[in-house]
Amino acid sequence: MASKALLLVLANLLFFTLVSSTYVPCPPPPSHKPKPHTPKPKATCPRDTLKLGVCADVLKGLLHLVVGTPPKTPCCSLIEGLADLEAAVCLCTAVKANVLGIHLNVPVSLSLLLNYCGKKVPSGFQCA
Repeated sequence: MASKALLLVLANLLFFTLVSSTYVPCPPPPSHKPKPHTPKPKATCPRDTLKLGVCADVLKGLLHLVVGTPPKTPCCSLIEGLADLEAAVCLCTAVKANVLGIHLNVPVSLSLLLNYCGKKVPSGFQCA
């Protein structure tokens, strides 16, 4: 009888050990905190702005309706491969620094140059 009692006790110990060892508490519910607002990085011009002075001839031709079309090569090749925003920032920087050497109506001139080079003024972009 003692051996049956010992076997029963050992079986109970083994059973309760196995049952309690598989207990995994539930993970805490996810918190719904709003993510902190990270400001968008300012767009910068990845090109040498001084080189954009060659765009002055293109712009003069576009503004003064010179017979024929101004050459695209020196100016447009400088902003080729840039995203529209980067190209706009580059030309805006050149205009603000007066690299082009002419007084301009900035929004019109920027739009003309970008369109001529196959780019678009990004919506909401302001050359400030």
